[in-house]
Amino acid sequence: MPSCVPTRTDDPSRKTKHNKSRTKSRTKSRTFLASRFQRPHSPPSPDGCGNGGGRRFRIAGADFSASISVFLIALPLSLGIALATGAPLQAGLVAAAVGGIVVGRIGGSPLQVSGPAAGLTVVTADLIQRYGWRTTCAITVLAGLAQLGLSALRVARSALAVSPAIVHGMLAGIGVTIALAQLHIVLGSTPQSSAVDNVRALPAQLAGLHPAALSASVLTVAVLLLWPRIPGRTGRIARKLPAALAAVAGATVFATLAGLNLTRVDLPSWSSHALPQLPEGPVLGILAAVLTITLVGSVESLLSAVAVDKLVAARKEPAVRIPRAHLDRELAGQGAANVVSGALGGLPVTGVAVRSAANVSAGAVSRNATMLHGMWIAVAALLLVPVLDLIPLAALAALVMVVGVQMVSITHLRNVKRNREMLVYTVTLASVVITGVLEGVAIGIAVAVAVALHRLTRTRITSAEQEGVHRVRARGQLTFLAVPRLSRMLSQIPQEADCVIELDGSFMDHAAYEALHDWQISHVAQGGTVEFTGRAGGRISEPASETHGCCRPWTPWRNHHCDERPPRAKPHQLANGLSSFQRNTAPLVRDELARLAREGQRPSQLFLTCADSRLVTSMITASGPGDLFTVRNVGNLVPLPGAESSDDSVAAAIEYAVDVLEVDSITICGHSGCGAMQALLNAPPGGAQTPLRRWLRHGLPSLERMKSRHRSWARISGRLPTDAVEQLCLTNVVQQLEHLRAHEAVARRLAEGTLELHGMYFHVGEAQAYLLASSDEHEIDEVFDRVAPTPSVLQKSRA
Repeated sequence: MPSCVPTRTDDPSRKTKHNKSRTKSRTKSRTFLASRFQRPHSPPSPDGCGNGGGRRFRIAGADFSASISVFLIALPLSLGIALATGAPLQAGLVAAAVGGIVVGRIGGSPLQVSGPAAGLTVVTADLIQRYGWRTTCAITVLAGLAQLGLSALRVARSALAVSPAIVHGMLAGIGVTIALAQLHIVLGSTPQSSAVDNVRALPAQLAGLHPAALSASVLTVAVLLLWPRIPGRTGRIARKLPAALAAVAGATVFATLAGLNLTRVDLPSWSSHALPQLPEGPVLGILAAVLTITLVGSVESLLSAVAVDKLVAARKEPAVRIPRAHLDRELAGQGAANVVSGALGGLPVTGVAVRSAANVSAGAVSRNATMLHGMWIAVAALLLVPVLDLIPLAALAALVMVVGVQMVSITHLRNVKRNREMLVYTVTLASVVITGVLEGVAIGIAVAVAVALHRLTRTRITSAEQEGVHRVRARGQLTFLAVPRLSRMLSQIPQEADCVIELDGSFMDHAAYEALHDWQISHVAQGGTVEFTGRAGGRISEPASETHGCCRPWTPWRNHHCDERPPRAKPHQLANGLSSFQRNTAPLVRDELARLAREGQRPSQLFLTCADSRLVTSMITASGPGDLFTVRNVGNLVPLPGAESSDDSVAAAIEYAVDVLEVDSITICGHSGCGAMQALLNAPPGGAQTPLRRWLRHGLPSLERMKSRHRSWARISGRLPTDAVEQLCLTNVVQQLEHLRAHEAVARRLAEGTLELHGMYFHVGEAQAYLLASSDEHEIDEVFDRVAPTPSVLQKSRA
């Protein structure tokens, strides 16, 4: 089976002539590098996508072991979900095998595991009861075709626009419905047709317990809950067996040895396996069923794929680069799997978060693990029927009941409460339990829209006078709907009065901005003053006025000049910049700088980088005054101690930072398009020894390192550099780290374990930072990994 994972490509609409020329240029550059230095190409990608034919079919040991772990979890769950839906038990095994093999092969999320999921249990059970099993299989096929159509329309990303509160409420509602239904089987009876009926029948069921079924169920639940908590070495060994398998196996052994009279799994012969037939029933009802399976299955699969990406990004071992999920391709894989599963008489297929998380934590490195798990399911369905027939149905029901309870996640509840979405969550949960999945989700969406509109229009504007200063507070989102109240409140402020406007909200539309802007100009012209502040009282710079020709301080940074200024003002650009600082920035940083002046500087790291004007250290490191002790020179070079033409200024800065300031780390940062590296590459032999050439002699070891046949090439996140200049820029960072270790103060602190060294490369054109994977002199693999952005809270809107 192929192990290649296609890399993510850009949208075809973005492929311009510039992109084609850039790709062609990179190809020429790599050819130039290989021909000049006679070095091997980069190793194959971690997922086995090598160029050699033999590597394409190699299966990593981590994938093999991960597939076994997932198989052991999926086998009992697939049977339990089939039992919960009222479908033939073999249908769960068919869906698990098809989900593993088909989605694993063509899906867009390499490590996501697909199969029968609890999220579709209620929907499928309702369809089986209403239309019969064979028609339900046909509905599954039609839902798969609909998913393929949605994938072709490339609408997968739009599924993520659904509020998380609705999704979590839907899953929780499904979990409650599942738990209530399976509780009747646990107690030795049969479930009713709806969650409400199950609640009504529960008192009578409790009065007539079935001891044998209850004992097997209690044992299953106990093992499920206690298995992960077994302490010590015994626990570590025991946890190699999944809790679900251990619970079902334990209940099966107990029921067999005790001779309990229980209803057990009954897998009929495959020769009598039911296949789909043409749908029978009202057309509108069939269409609603197809729509429900399509929407619920697609949303659950896509959200699970996004969750798998987060799990993979957070995983430290094994350190293998896994491509991010291609959601449209994942949707196509789910659609193809549903077509095949329905045609073979299987349950609907969707991405399963529990099995996917187990696959990631087990160390899977490619889609081979998912495909192998599907193959093991198929083998078990064909060869292990006598063993599976020993499993008590009560044990499977207890397993699914616990899964249903766990779908009401405490973590999700906390997140929903923190984001003030509890109303949407609660209404969706209750609606799903009472009315059904599709109706419940529709009600949840309606409530979410109503809540959003209420928040958008709910703006409190108050005015008060304190010590001669008029304070206007606007709490909430400032939209055009709030402009009449805002204008009425502002018109009541006397002329020539001092006014402070506090904006407590994260959004302001153009109408509200214009209203504030126009009123400020008028009020200032009449002799008054206006100051804008945020929720915490921090000053926000005033809106631009027509008389102010320069750009506002919060305009996104760019290398620009104010075209409105007369030509004679250009020689005074520095003075203009200083004036802008004193007017806009100094009031904001004065207190912090005063504190630093009193306490002295205490930077946490020494940052040594190039003198290139495009490299703004405070911008790319998001640092402020007192954070970095910065040294800049041409080429970010660190002369060796005692080297010819050594520059003591760099050594003095290193000694001062390490011994006096006692920094915790030192970072050497190179960058793309470095002029010093270009000069080093193109320097002719001999020639006059100018100051620049004498200084660049400290970069010659980097050039020799790059040309050496005994050292591997530095690369960026698994790719070769685009040209010789970028190769030298990367190699220079690694070489200068070695020079840094030769300094006595640095070597001493490294030996004490109180200092860390880091290598960094900044690609100017991409505005992308890369960090050297390891900065230990014995472990440098010369791989620069991309620094991913981290989520941040919404920035406050500035007037």
